[in-house]
Amino acid sequence: MAASATKAVASRHVATGPGSLLERKLWRLGLRDPADFIVHLPLRYEDETHITPIMSAYPGAAAQVEGEVKRSEVQFRPRRQLVAVVEDDTGSLVLRWLNFYPNQQKQVAAGKRIRARGEVRGGFGGYEMVHPRITAADTPLPQALTPVYPTTDGLSQVSLRKAIDQALARADLSDTLPSEIRDRYHLMPFDQAIRVLHHPSPDISYSQLIERGHPAWTRIKFDELLAQQISLAAARAARRRQRARALKDDRAGLTQALRASLPFALTTAQERVIMEIVGDLSRSFPMHRLLQGDVGSGKTIVAAFAAARAISSQSQVAIMAPTELLAEQHFQKLVSWLEPLGVTVTWLTGSLSSKARKVAIESIESGKAQLVVGTQALIQDKVNFSNLGLVILDEQHRFGVGQRLDLSRKGEESEGSLDMIPHQLSMSATPIPRTLAMTFFADLDVSVIDELPPGRSPVLTKLVSDARRDEVLSHVITEVRGGSQAYWVCPLVEESEALQLQTAVDTHARLVLALSGMRVGLVHGRLPASEKQQVMQDFRIGSIDLLVATTVIEVGVDVPNASLMVIEHAERFGLAQLHQLRGRVGRGSRQSVCVLMYQSPLSAVARQRLRAMYETADGFEIARRDLEQRGPGEFLGVRQSGQELLRFASIDTDALIAERAREAAGELRDRYPEHARAHLDRWMRGRQDFLRS
Repeated sequence: MAASATKAVASRHVATGPGSLLERKLWRLGLRDPADFIVHLPLRYEDETHITPIMSAYPGAAAQVEGEVKRSEVQFRPRRQLVAVVEDDTGSLVLRWLNFYPNQQKQVAAGKRIRARGEVRGGFGGYEMVHPRITAADTPLPQALTPVYPTTDGLSQVSLRKAIDQALARADLSDTLPSEIRDRYHLMPFDQAIRVLHHPSPDISYSQLIERGHPAWTRIKFDELLAQQISLAAARAARRRQRARALKDDRAGLTQALRASLPFALTTAQERVIMEIVGDLSRSFPMHRLLQGDVGSGKTIVAAFAAARAISSQSQVAIMAPTELLAEQHFQKLVSWLEPLGVTVTWLTGSLSSKARKVAIESIESGKAQLVVGTQALIQDKVNFSNLGLVILDEQHRFGVGQRLDLSRKGEESEGSLDMIPHQLSMSATPIPRTLAMTFFADLDVSVIDELPPGRSPVLTKLVSDARRDEVLSHVITEVRGGSQAYWVCPLVEESEALQLQTAVDTHARLVLALSGMRVGLVHGRLPASEKQQVMQDFRIGSIDLLVATTVIEVGVDVPNASLMVIEHAERFGLAQLHQLRGRVGRGSRQSVCVLMYQSPLSAVARQRLRAMYETADGFEIARRDLEQRGPGEFLGVRQSGQELLRFASIDTDALIAERAREAAGELRDRYPEHARAHLDRWMRGRQDFLRS
């Protein structure tokens, strides 16, 4: 492709969408303006600045050799392939292509002098390179390491490098940080950092570049984290400027009545977070609070008090859960607590009959439904609230960004010249590690329930090979005969929900035969809602001794008499899932046991997960280890948004940089607002709303 065409693409903003094939490929990478190109940084580098004598090349290392092609031929055994031999003054090397084109044959015709770059490996006839990159021997050697960029199908590194170089020549590389802040944190100037990363000189430490420890990388990571912190601070300030209905009336005495009706006492931690939430609801700007609590800590009753305050203030409340089973658990508890106090609680999910759905939707629109509990059915176009004042999202990280925003918009209304939006409470049983909270939740108020209700005994975790299955079955029989109940969780089959369903059905059949006389139930995601509800009710009242289940029971199921959980093929589950599943037992006074049954041999990652489960029941420690393994995007449930959370910085290794970025963000916004705006323009480029959701 001509350099002028690449230059044109890299130097202008394509306002109406990509036109040429090259533009479409670049758009796929998010490369539209010069500002996009300059921060499209290399994944790795190749050193093409020198020639390695063939005799000095060794297996397992990349090398660039130069010499004359002594022989070149197409061989047909054991398969069709192109084979050439290149020779210099020190020795010879075989070049091999298993797939090749006629022009490659011309490149390595006998008698030509060439350069070949690739990884050297041992072969039958000595050292060789497979599919090396060939260039002419008479071209000047580069003076810097050659960058290798993230790319897409059909976009060559050569074309991408040209486009980025053209953008570098035209882009605004002025520094968005005042010299005072750069000096304080010993940061490299932006233009210098960018040029070093795109074209590092050969004397720069290769390991520092690859491991992102070079000062140029430090500057880029600081800039990225700083932009995020400025954006989150701006989101918090913008929320303070927004209006929400102040929910501070309790004329009906609903919260006092709820407290008086409970058959249990709230913990000190629950009382504390209720006060924090009630304080937020009484303000005239929207609450945006995250309620964290480990499995079994009692988040639902806290949500009930928040709902009671809103309902007392003549507002509707919507509670959305990611699964029907979890939504149903909330519904049943809230009905038992609030309906006797005169609150109308309505149920809305996709599995309702058309007639029942119509009745529910009409009740919501008229305002008769004071508290609405459901799944994503709540955000359907046909659902309109009369007076939505509080939105509660349970397991909020399991919803997509757009879904969270859609439910909030159901409560938007205008009051005079002001837009009123509902208060929002997000709940999570996956504790957020401190660094992650600092980086991604800086605009949120966070409440933590850091104690379990009294009478809860810690769950004993056992690791058992599936070769000892008979011992596990004996333990199940002993527990059931002792008056307890048990779960048997079927292995996760990620490739196919149908396979997982079949596994559950087969496991149920085997256990029915193996445990004759025992009442064995089965629940999975494909059961009709009415059947699923009936099975869970039978388990709750003790009509089922052993419940065979898929991961539909991961969250929300509360059966105090169940004191044993067996998780089959535990090595297939993620750490957070294992912790959530374990939280289904240990809800009564009886000593509970979670058996993680695994199949050998274990991968290194599976071994780490099972060790973590055995070593700790602390949700925050589990979350920290889970974050190390999965990364923030999947951990927070935003991977599905198609956006990257952090492109360059790492939650694990860059906590100190994140701390400094937080410090600098406030100063930049207060003292250098123009610099702050320029910094956001460079780094966020339309991602602010994504962060705020």
